[in-house]
Amino acid sequence: MAGTSSMIVAGLTAAALATVGYLGSRAADTVPPDLRRQASGSPAPAPKAPRSSHPAALPPRSGLGQRVVYSLRRDRVWLVDKGDKVRRTYGVSPSTVDPAPGTYRVTSRSGKVTGSDGVPVEHVVRFASVDGTVIGFSAAVDGSAPVLDPQERTGGIRETRADGTAMWKFATIGRTVVVVP
Repeated sequence: MAGTSSMIVAGLTAAALATVGYLGSRAADTVPPDLRRQASGSPAPAPKAPRSSHPAALPPRSGLGQRVVYSLRRDRVWLVDKGDKVRRTYGVSPSTVDPAPGTYRVTSRSGKVTGSDGVPVEHVVRFASVDGTVIGFSAAVDGSAPVLDPQERTGGIRETRADGTAMWKFATIGRTVVVVP
């Protein structure tokens, strides 16, 4: 009797697996293309928020009017004129301390100073402070990118000298700076 019970269980299991396989195959035929997994068995990439196909496109919901837009995730800056016309966009080297996303104003500027990392910098445009660390854009006079020590709190967002000059001309005291994620 034990042998017969085993055969019945095995038969039922095989029938159940065949049914699940058949139903799975039928269901796969009706899945919309954007929900299908890749043939290799790896999961499909997670859906992303709609974004322009151009990597340097101005982020959505980044304010209105003349402003500087700084994307934390993309390490990119946009200098934006009236009518959302991008005057210039460029990549930057971030600091170890990030400002929270939000709207700020340029509060001070310095032509030439020594950065918190000891490197001489120019065209410093400050707009925020986080727990005593001042946040601003600057360009190293020697053109170098910062060497960041995650243990040090620095607020200098580094630009090339050419980009620093453009920022200096555009971001005067009171200019809006919008920080986006």
